[in-house]
Amino acid sequence: MKVSIITSCFNREATIGDAIESVLSQTYPDIEYIVIDGASKDNSWAVIQRYKEGIAQMVSERDRGMYEGINKGLKRATGDIIGLIHSDDFLFSKETIAHIVRKFEETGADLVYGNGLFVDAKDTQKVVRNWISGSYSKGKMKRGWLPLHPTVYIRRECIERLGMYDESFKIAADSDFLVRYLYEGNLKVAYLDEYVVRMRMGGLSTDPEKMKQKWAEDLRMYRSHGFSPYLTLGMKILSKIPQFISAKLMKKGAI
Repeated sequence: MKVSIITSCFNREATIGDAIESVLSQTYPDIEYIVIDGASKDNSWAVIQRYKEGIAQMVSERDRGMYEGINKGLKRATGDIIGLIHSDDFLFSKETIAHIVRKFEETGADLVYGNGLFVDAKDTQKVVRNWISGSYSKGKMKRGWLPLHPTVYIRRECIERLGMYDESFKIAADSDFLVRYLYEGNLKVAYLDEYVVRMRMGGLSTDPEKMKQKWAEDLRMYRSHGFSPYLTLGMKILSKIPQFISAKLMKKGAI
């Protein structure tokens, strides 16, 4: 079973190397790695080129944002299973992809998702949020539940049927994508109760203006899918509180 992994990058020279190395160090042998750079203005492309021997496809050209970059990767992907690793993040262990593939094989699932850790941007052993996704049900989605986006892996045939990311959303395209697949897609879904990714904390979490934009997009997205937008968004926000509390209880480096 071939796995395509896509990374979209723009001006991430400090972190893109960690993302790439986490993919290239996987024990699972059949990985097609695709890196789409949005014509970075820093040294990101130079860093990416250092790993060109292990990257199946690499492109650097201007785009209109991360989701256009991901869509470019999806169009190029030839794997049976497709997943993402963002340029600030890295896979949890060298066995992560092997465990995801095993879950697909054991369950016959169309989509597999797992758990993730948000870590301090400078100290990646320090956990800031502990995202335990938990079991899947459509009813939970109307209460704001979604799995952590970069832990989600999907069969390519499902993406061909259900479509790519809606680029009219600049921030909430990932949530729209997951609602379409998990609420409307009638897919067979399996939960891998393991950590899949470490994500550096930053960006939206520390930018009030972008957070306001995300909330506005979330409301538009939930409304478009027939959810009660304010109720769903409110419950989504409240659901994050236990993740921060759980992270505070963790000992540094224990995971």
